[in-house]
Amino acid sequence: MVRSLACVSLVLALAACGDSTGQVTGTPQPTSATAPETTTTSGDPTSDATTDAPTTSTTSTGGDVTTDPPTTDPPGPCPMGQIVCDGDVAQVCDGMGGFSDETQCVSACAPGIGCADCVPGTKECDGQNVLVCNAEGTGYEDDGYCDPLLGLSCDGQWGGCVGPCAQLGSLSYIGCEYYPTVTQQYDIFDLNNPFAVAVSNAADATAMVTITRGDELVAQVTVPAEDVKVITLPFVTELIQGSGPTKHAKKGAYRLRSTKPVTVYQFMPLNAAQSNDASLLLPVNTWTGNYLVASWQYWDDYLLPGFYSVVASQDNTIVKLQGPPGGTNTQAGGGVDNKGSGMALLNTGDVLTVFSAAGGDLTGSFVHADKPVQVIGGHECTQVPIGVVACDHLEESLFPLETLSGEYFVGPPVQTPDNALEKATFVRIIAAEDDTNIVYTPDQAAAKTIAKAGDFIEIATTTDRFKVDADKRVLVVQYMVSQEAGYGTSDPAMLQAVPILQYRDNYIVYANKLWVQNFADIIAPDGANVTVDGAMVTGFKPIGAGYSLAHLELQDTPTGGHSMSSTVKFGVSTYGVMDYGSYWYPGGLDLALLPPE
Repeated sequence: MVRSLACVSLVLALAACGDSTGQVTGTPQPTSATAPETTTTSGDPTSDATTDAPTTSTTSTGGDVTTDPPTTDPPGPCPMGQIVCDGDVAQVCDGMGGFSDETQCVSACAPGIGCADCVPGTKECDGQNVLVCNAEGTGYEDDGYCDPLLGLSCDGQWGGCVGPCAQLGSLSYIGCEYYPTVTQQYDIFDLNNPFAVAVSNAADATAMVTITRGDELVAQVTVPAEDVKVITLPFVTELIQGSGPTKHAKKGAYRLRSTKPVTVYQFMPLNAAQSNDASLLLPVNTWTGNYLVASWQYWDDYLLPGFYSVVASQDNTIVKLQGPPGGTNTQAGGGVDNKGSGMALLNTGDVLTVFSAAGGDLTGSFVHADKPVQVIGGHECTQVPIGVVACDHLEESLFPLETLSGEYFVGPPVQTPDNALEKATFVRIIAAEDDTNIVYTPDQAAAKTIAKAGDFIEIATTTDRFKVDADKRVLVVQYMVSQEAGYGTSDPAMLQAVPILQYRDNYIVYANKLWVQNFADIIAPDGANVTVDGAMVTGFKPIGAGYSLAHLELQDTPTGGHSMSSTVKFGVSTYGVMDYGSYWYPGGLDLALLPPE
């Protein structure tokens, strides 16, 4: 209810009048967040604000206290014809301090409108639906749904959704709604090794997790407080098999909803295998419509493509795709041409998978959508570098463009079985804007300028640790080299470096206990005290620019979950290795929308 009280007599000219109150309503965005008991599924699833009267000032001169008169002129009468409200009475101003008409309203009085069915902008509940009064005050319109599978309910007094998932606070990798998505695998892959998600609940209460595909319920699992559940899911045939062409899989993605904030990781596949990678999934409330793609070049010898997959969470999502500068060889289809550009219309749960063609590399492509989407970049199975045995599956759930910055640290992972050594990686620095300049600390024998958005610098086979300083947004990605490159066991895996501005002071990470060895790489300010599962991390070695890197082998825990914290912000990545196999993903990050560099 909004009330406005007009001046009704010129006798009150020396006293200010006017009182307006307005109910401020809104629905906070849903965000939360250990890791296993395994659940297997089979089959194809388908406030009021008030303005007080003018205050008077007091002046002390060391003696009597005097009250100064008002120093501003009182407001004049409201203009003739203006409609104001006194409670539920609509008043029409006569321009002289009085009213030419007064009407007692049956339902509500809306300033500027008069008697109305409701006051524009006010909200109420209809069951789980939030309704908002339209601009004309003639009735209520739909303003959202409080999904009980997200632990939400509609509060009429609040005028919106309430619950743990409506109060997530800052944007991060912890959330309540996710879209696990099967990605392309080598066709000789063993389908008995399942696709799975690990759901980590760091909250102090049990979470109910529901997974659907389209209208079909696939799994419903409780995840106790401070626990992790691994949930296996059926492969989606049209997403995992084949090597092109570019295709649109309707309702191809799973939808995961939790009644408490959780962290979700997908494993493609779950068990230690020789064609494997994993992704830290990003919650829907952190998605945007803009992404810069990281992939890897087409492997001509075995006709295996790089890819990226776009997933929609809303119907009628228009997705515009732009290939790298000059275009790249792409398998046309699904609205995408043979140079990687095009347009597609996606509905909730739809997946558009774009495949490279011979000689092509989708790295540096851009995705722009009119509604938030998820983008996963990767490769069916590739060698790094091409020509060095063996190949492995790559995938990463890509960070939104608006969350990227110009400052990153890069460090090599452990080289097993000798953990005292480090494994080489390829590093790609991909420009989000034209004319990007790079500074390395310490300096690297690499290019320092990128002319076009979507172009990238590649630093090959390096064990160096260094800082990247770019004057514009960039995406920095590392690729483990193949096992026979001579840097110990494990095969290619793909990792996005986390922008320094998105580091956190606490994490819950999950390390898959089914792997031979799991590690965490921790990047922290020099001298920082970082604890993992309550124990202080040691063995930090300088990177440069005031930061150091430590490798930590993660010992198995009952759940697979590990708690990390510090009094300062730090970065972490998690990976697992075996003979000719590996996975690698960021341990977590904030996903604040950052201003341009």
